[in-house]
Amino acid sequence: MGRRRRSREMALQVLYQMEMAVLPPEEALGLYYQLFDDDEKHRVPAEVRPFAEEIVRGVSLHRARIDEMITSASEHWRLARMSLVDRNILRIAVFEMLFCFDIPPKVSINEAIDLGKTFGSPDSGAFINGILDHILPLLEANGRIDRRDSA
Repeated sequence: MGRRRRSREMALQVLYQMEMAVLPPEEALGLYYQLFDDDEKHRVPAEVRPFAEEIVRGVSLHRARIDEMITSASEHWRLARMSLVDRNILRIAVFEMLFCFDIPPKVSINEAIDLGKTFGSPDSGAFINGILDHILPLLEANGRIDRRDSA
């Protein structure tokens, strides 16, 4: 499994934990590391951490904007009705499409679909694909946002 794939999986788990326990990013990351650093089999490799932390912090920082985009693209689904897993996978993908310029948007979409198939319900992959397919043209039409513009 690739480094970025593992980073996305870790970010998903931390974002899930943040939402379930209402934790800030730093506390959730600390708890995650505390839990897995003592377990050799599940220890998080050092090379996985920076991108996972970037996702967690970025999604947290830009959550309102990301959620607004997801909501506008999901015609019959309120954010609160989406499964917690699907919602956070969508947040990761939208964050990447908005702020990670070294990752082609189609890669972010494919990775999100794969995460949905792995961690979500049997319908998660198709659901995530449908939402992100609505978001991508909006981003392309409006131009992707530069990190310098979001500070």
